[in-house]
Amino acid sequence: MISAKNIFYSYGKENIFEGANFYVAKNSKVGVVGANGSGKSTLFNLIMGQDFIDDGSLEIVGDVMSVPQEVKQDPLMEKATSIREYLDPYYEKQDYELLKMLSKLELSRLFLDGKPQVLSGGQKTKLAIARALIFEPDILLLDEPTNFLDVEGKLWMMNFLGRYSKTLIIISHDLKLLDKNIDKIIEVDKRTKQITEYNGNYTNYVNLKGEREELLVHQIHVQSRKIVEMKKGLVRISGNRSEKGVRQKLNLQKRIEKLVVALPEMPPAAKKISMQLPEPAWVGEVPFMVKNLSKSYGEKKVLTDINFDIKRGERIALMGQNGAGKSTLIKILMGMLVQDSGEIIKDEKLKIGYYSQEFETFDMDKNLLETVRDKCEMAEPQLRCLLGRFLFPGQKVFQKVSTLSGGEKTRLSIATLLAKNYNLLILDEPTTYLDVLSQRLILEALKFYQGAMIIVSHTPEFIAELKPSRHFLLPENKMILCQ
Repeated sequence: MISAKNIFYSYGKENIFEGANFYVAKNSKVGVVGANGSGKSTLFNLIMGQDFIDDGSLEIVGDVMSVPQEVKQDPLMEKATSIREYLDPYYEKQDYELLKMLSKLELSRLFLDGKPQVLSGGQKTKLAIARALIFEPDILLLDEPTNFLDVEGKLWMMNFLGRYSKTLIIISHDLKLLDKNIDKIIEVDKRTKQITEYNGNYTNYVNLKGEREELLVHQIHVQSRKIVEMKKGLVRISGNRSEKGVRQKLNLQKRIEKLVVALPEMPPAAKKISMQLPEPAWVGEVPFMVKNLSKSYGEKKVLTDINFDIKRGERIALMGQNGAGKSTLIKILMGMLVQDSGEIIKDEKLKIGYYSQEFETFDMDKNLLETVRDKCEMAEPQLRCLLGRFLFPGQKVFQKVSTLSGGEKTRLSIATLLAKNYNLLILDEPTTYLDVLSQRLILEALKFYQGAMIIVSHTPEFIAELKPSRHFLLPENKMILCQ
């Protein structure tokens, strides 16, 4: 059970919560939603006791475990002598039970006596999820548990969590997960600094929130029209210089000022998304071609005799389960890995923009404005306008990249890519950390892009809306036309 009453919390100069309230009943399943950077992960830190509220009351009954979006440094994992010791230190499970769970989480190639420290970030995260599910705490907090899973893994996770017998709180942008076996949605609102509760699953939340926002937008329009009419009245009496006229003018000005201050901010979803992107640099009809490309790691063959090309302005979706070699192929195309055999023929005018969910290209010590300025030849007003379109308004542009959430880094990365005249974009899982509004914003921005695109995504709806002309399937090494 968790009860939050009138909680206040600030990070540096920014207020995250201002008198927020919510309640999570024992053995309930709760989804947490909100814009990237709104405070969802902060809320988990407060529940875990890793940080503390400034004011108010936060009561927690029961033991709590949490798994973050990506495990980078887990002291327990670093100390463990084996994967088995990390997963089940008290040997309460049989080996076959552990191996079955690892298989469902797409970790079937791991051995229980292997070292967890050598695993990738995604593998460590899956391992931490497995450990949390084995321990079965009274309150389990999961931050984006399906980020590194393919379709089958996501389905298993949904079914397993549906059977979880204790309190479960999930941050997720996977709408199918939030629609299955969820009792309540709590929304962390970055604009109001409040937490709003909606009974039912995500679909019910969308419907209720839509109704609230329609009413709010209507109220804003009514109030705005009233302010306009009052300003017209102010102009009409501005010529009256009598004592009474001056008093009327001052009173009306004060009323207008109060109404303007009290006018609610328009909900972000109600704002129109519009992008004006640079034209892609000219490139030949076939920007690049891959011939007989192969890559192995030791005795393990990852890619074998890959052949494909991409035409100018074409969109290709790179498809395949985790481990099929998608990221390896992309890194070879980007020159970050060297193939064992085969060749890549590139047009001399090819300019590639690359998005990776690892954010390797960012200098974390720079602020947002400096980051975009380094990558784009624009004047500062244009840069700030660009960042504003990607939900980085006002003073936010001076925030350091290192302080951004995963979703905010994604928005920043896509903004810098779309601001240059690249003629090919290679996007490796651009939706991984994104909230629903950010997914829609980036999707609409990518729709305006006129260059060629290779995209990897585990979000079928995202791929479908970009309307790729072909799918390249791995490990089948097969190119198919889209219907």
